Amino acid sequence: MTRRVANGDPPSRGSLLRVLGVAFGLAVLVGNTIGMGILRTPGEVAARLPSVPLFMAVWILGAVYAFLGALTVAELAAMRPRSGGLYPLVHDALGEYPGFIVGWTDWLATCGSMAAVAMVFGEYVGSLVPGGVGREAGTASAVIVTFGVLQWRGVRIGDVAQQLTSLLKSIALIGLAVVALVTTIDPVLTAPVAPLATPTGLAFAGAIVIALQSAIYTYDGWTGPIYFGEELRDPPRDIPRAMIGGVLLVLAIYLSLNAAFLRVVPIREMAGDPFVAATAASRLFGSAGDVVIRVVMLLSLVATINALQLMASRVPFAMSRDRLLPAVFQRVNHGGTPVPALIASTVIALVCIATNTFNTLLAMLAFLFVANYALVFSALFVSRRRAPQAARPFRVPGYPFVPGVALAGSIAFIVGAVIGDRANSMLAIALLVISWPVYRAIRPRAMMVSGVT
Repeated sequence: MTRRVANGDPPSRGSLLRVLGVAFGLAVLVGNTIGMGILRTPGEVAARLPSVPLFMAVWILGAVYAFLGALTVAELAAMRPRSGGLYPLVHDALGEYPGFIVGWTDWLATCGSMAAVAMVFGEYVGSLVPGGVGREAGTASAVIVTFGVLQWRGVRIGDVAQQLTSLLKSIALIGLAVVALVTTIDPVLTAPVAPLATPTGLAFAGAIVIALQSAIYTYDGWTGPIYFGEELRDPPRDIPRAMIGGVLLVLAIYLSLNAAFLRVVPIREMAGDPFVAATAASRLFGSAGDVVIRVVMLLSLVATINALQLMASRVPFAMSRDRLLPAVFQRVNHGGTPVPALIASTVIALVCIATNTFNTLLAMLAFLFVANYALVFSALFVSRRRAPQAARPFRVPGYPFVPGVALAGSIAFIVGAVIGDRANSMLAIALLVISWPVYRAIRPRAMMVSGVT
């Protein structure tokens, strides 16, 4: 049986394999998006807006932002499908330096996210396994290396692992929601209490912005399928279907979980609770609730780690092909895995764990996540202006309104981040400033290593 490769040539060393389908796209989006956030964030949103209608509205608005973003990005990704995430979309439309900014910040942030999720995995394993306490960093490193070795074998194995772990995650979360919705709850636990006051005026506007920030962070991950544009069997069809279907699936899971949490934990009690899911589980399952929620968390986290590791390796691979990183990162084994890029991403994540710097890295780069989205949304307007007659297998409906709203939402989010988290935002802006000399230093060396004069 002949393998299909991304460039259409006979299979050879150095070629990505076009073997992934819509099911993988859905799995990687769900795996990358649904993590520990949905089990923790509801308490933050409820603290800002202690009103059930407003609380649920925030989760719907967060999904609207992700949906508009998915529609916008799907047009660019289907037009010229390349593996590498946001980087190639910005590079092609806005140029080399904006692409470099998006590429290296996205790579670092993805590796940092992998480390952070793995550490949480280590903490939960430590409490369940005898002798696990105090060995969280070792457990986190071991799970990252394990998935790295798994993916080194080939993209097909990574595909199977992602679909399986994302399916188990979805079943566990939906199962938790169903149990919470149908189980008879002790009336004493859910007895009506005096509602908390909802902010008014400017305080209300500020509460909406901060609550939306929390929700949008929890939806972040909807770009997962575009990291594998060249590896999908039919990108013009598969990318829009995976992104749109994936966002709607995540919305359904989030709304179901939040409705279930509200039935078990009144919103007044939910407000400020750092782990609403644990509170709900303890009321549903009694003393076994802690074990139940930890198992759900573990199933959720393994899918996220696998997705992040798959995604991270594609970014340096794509940047290397454009001579923004050394040519070694272009090397792909016969299984379709960019091995040097995978090793480099794994090492960065392990360094973050060993030095305990992943939280600082994520706080600094969280600002740039949405800034990168703003650049991608802008790239669509540039693409439409420069190449109005270009073939576009998928066109975002409602242009220019849909991408305009997505871009405006990103800008508002950035402004809110600067106001609400000035210290980390300034660090992110400083990183943006120093990216220019880094770019000027890296590019000539990468070109020399690549043999380009």
